[in-house]
Amino acid sequence: MTAHVQVALARRTLTPAALWMFGAAASAPMVVLVGGITAIYATTGVTALPLTFLLVAATMAVLAVGYTTMARHIGHPAAYYGILAHGLGRGWGVAGGAVALIAYNAIQISLYGLLGATMATHLGGTWWVWAGIAVAAVAVLGVRAIVLSIRVLAVVLTVSLLIVAAFVIAGTTQPADSLSWAGFDTSGLLVGGIGGAIAFCVAAFTGIDAPGSFVEEAVDRRAIGRATIVGALALGGVYATTAWAMGVAVGPYAIANLAAQPDSNLPFTILGRLGDGWVATATLMLIFAILTSKLSFHCVIARYVFAMAREGVLPTRLAGTDHGTRINAPRGGSLTQTATAALVVAGFAVAGLDPLTQMFTWLSSLAAVGLLSLLLAASVATLAAPPHIRGDRPRAWEWRIAPAVGVVTGAIVLVAMIGNIGSLLGAAPGSLFPLLLPAIILGAAIVGGAWAAYLRHTRPQIYAGIGRGIPAANAVPDAITISI
Repeated sequence: MTAHVQVALARRTLTPAALWMFGAAASAPMVVLVGGITAIYATTGVTALPLTFLLVAATMAVLAVGYTTMARHIGHPAAYYGILAHGLGRGWGVAGGAVALIAYNAIQISLYGLLGATMATHLGGTWWVWAGIAVAAVAVLGVRAIVLSIRVLAVVLTVSLLIVAAFVIAGTTQPADSLSWAGFDTSGLLVGGIGGAIAFCVAAFTGIDAPGSFVEEAVDRRAIGRATIVGALALGGVYATTAWAMGVAVGPYAIANLAAQPDSNLPFTILGRLGDGWVATATLMLIFAILTSKLSFHCVIARYVFAMAREGVLPTRLAGTDHGTRINAPRGGSLTQTATAALVVAGFAVAGLDPLTQMFTWLSSLAAVGLLSLLLAASVATLAAPPHIRGDRPRAWEWRIAPAVGVVTGAIVLVAMIGNIGSLLGAAPGSLFPLLLPAIILGAAIVGGAWAAYLRHTRPQIYAGIGRGIPAANAVPDAITISI
C-alpha cells in the first residue's frame, strides 16, 4: 500500500518540438557563444576545441540513451529520482533526487549572477538589483501555464540561432588567413589543457536532459529520446561550428591569446563585421537567452519538487492545488524554487562576492559535475532495470549497449572533469577548493539516502511509494472539452 497525493500535471500538452526547445533553451546557445567558447579558448588554449565539442556531444548523446529510455518507460517528472528508484532501489532514487535538486538549482541560480553582471555592465546599477528583477520575472512566468513559457522560449531560441548563424558567416567569410581546419586536427587533443576544455564543454551541455522532466506532459513519450539525443548532437554541431568560425576569424593559433585579453570584446568584434546592428541585437538577445535558460531550469526544478512532494518525500503541501486534481503549473514547486533563488542571490550580495567570477562560475561548475554524475548513474540504472521495466522485447541498443558504452565514456569524462575542475574555478594549482564541488554532490546523495532510510523505518507507506506515485488516468482523468 502506497500513499501519495492524487494530483497530475496537464497530460498531452507538450509537442516533440516543445520538448526540444526546453532542452536547447536551457543549454542557451547565445550564452555558450558569448561566454563559454571565448572562456575556453582563453583558459585552456586548446586549438582543437571544435573537435572537443563534437566528442563531448557524442558522449552526452550516448549517456542520454539510457536516461531517456528509462524516462519514457517510467514517466516520472522527477526523472533521475524515478529512474534510480526503479533501477537501483528507492534509497538511490531519493539520493538522485537530492543531487538533481542541488544541481538544477545551482545552474539556474548561477545565471542570475551572469544576468546581473551583464545588465550592470550595459545599463549601470548594482548587479543584485537586476538579479532581483529577474527573479521576479521568472517567478511570474513559472506559475503560469507551460504553454506561455513555450511561446517565450520559441521566439528567443529562434532569434538566438539566427545570430549564431550570422556569427559563423561573419567569421568564415572573412578569415584571418584561410579556412583553416586546425580545430578538427586530432593532434590538438594531445595538449595539457584538454582536460579543462572537456570540463568547460560538458558545462555547455548542461540542460539537454530537461525534456525528461516533462514526460508526464508530453504528447508522445517517445519524443523524449529524440528531443534529448538529437538535441545533444545538434547543439554539439552548433557549438563546434561556432568555435571553428571563431578560430578561423582570428587564426586558430592566435585565438587563445586574443580571447585572454579583457578588451578583445569577443565574439562581438567578429559579429560587428556584419554591422553594428548585429552587435546590438546580439547583446539584447543574450539577456533574453539568459532569462529563458533560467525559466527552463525553473520549470524542471518545479516539477522535481512537485513530483517528490506528491509522493510525500517532500512536504505534500508543495504538490497541492486549489483547482482540483489536474494542474497546468506546479505552483508549490515554482514558489519554492523562487524563494531558494532569492535567498542564494541575497547571500552572494551580502557576502560581497563577484556575480560572474564567483557566483556564476562556482554554481555552474557544481551543476555540471552533478548532472554528469546523474547521467552516468542513469546509465547504470538502465543496465540494472528489472524485466518488468524493460518489457517483453527490449532493444539491446537501448538497454544494454548504449548504457554500457555510456558508463565507460561517462566515467572517463567525469574523472577528467573533476581532475580539471580547478581550471573552471580559476583556482591556484594545488588548491583543495575545487574538491568542494564533488564533495557537495556526494554530500547531497548521502543526505538523500539517509532521508530514504528514515522514511523506510518511520513512514513505510511513503517509502513504498518512492518513484511510483504517478496517478493513473482513471484516478485523475484528463480535462475534456466539447465543442459544438
